[in-house]
Amino acid sequence: MARPIWSGSISFGLVNIPIRLYNTVKRKTLHFHQLRKKDSCRIRLKKICPVDGKEVLPQDIVKGYEISPDQYVIVNTEELDALSPKATRTIEIEDFVKLEQINPTYFEASYYILPEAASVKAYHLLLAAMEHTHKVAVAKFVLRNKEHLAILRLNGSLLILSTLFYQNEIIAQSELEDELVKADQPPTEKELNIALQLVESLSNDFQPEKYKDEFQAKVLSLIQKKAEGETVTAPSTEQNKPGNVVDLMAALEASVSAIKKQKTAGTRKKKIHAAQN
Repeated sequence: MARPIWSGSISFGLVNIPIRLYNTVKRKTLHFHQLRKKDSCRIRLKKICPVDGKEVLPQDIVKGYEISPDQYVIVNTEELDALSPKATRTIEIEDFVKLEQINPTYFEASYYILPEAASVKAYHLLLAAMEHTHKVAVAKFVLRNKEHLAILRLNGSLLILSTLFYQNEIIAQSELEDELVKADQPPTEKELNIALQLVESLSNDFQPEKYKDEFQAKVLSLIQKKAEGETVTAPSTEQNKPGNVVDLMAALEASVSAIKKQKTAGTRKKKIHAAQN
């Protein structure tokens, strides 16, 4: 059963809606421990001073901000705590905006918002107002001692809260202009038409279940085989080297042709399967 990671309330104007916050994702990252090769003894990492080579214990460690090479300003825990945002339990809505005005680059993490039993009516009233106006709410709240910028948006019959990066955390595109290699000339009409055919041939409705983490599946299969005592021979790995496209039109036309053949073959398989059943 899912457990809330945070509880508090949504506040806009004089309206207060008690809610609970739940994770929208469950990470599937594989974790490996570091072991000594000869006997699989698990390694314990130590913090060592590079000057005298001695281990530094947690109680002897302080925080320092580097202001110039090897020059630090020491900041203690009490000073940081005094500046930390107050651990309020309120998601303060500051503005309502159009979702399309927010560049996806700003999105960080998302959470489901569920109402407490006593606030169901107010919760659904907020949903209805946002659906009617086609707007999302920009808000601030404190989670894990950090103040977050976020938006509240509709997701079917629920609200989702998505934390956002602040403006000063986003790398401006202008910083990459010197790295951008510009085309000598725009694409020809023929090139554009064949590119549009390629896009159209690959166009589908988004089906998230279609995409699998193949690397993780292969790693788990490898671990299972080795755990069962099977000897596994690693296949040779070939690095994919970037190459220059010699003939753009030929590559585009070959791509369209290959996709058409794949779709034709897929249709035939479905018909054969249907006939057998």
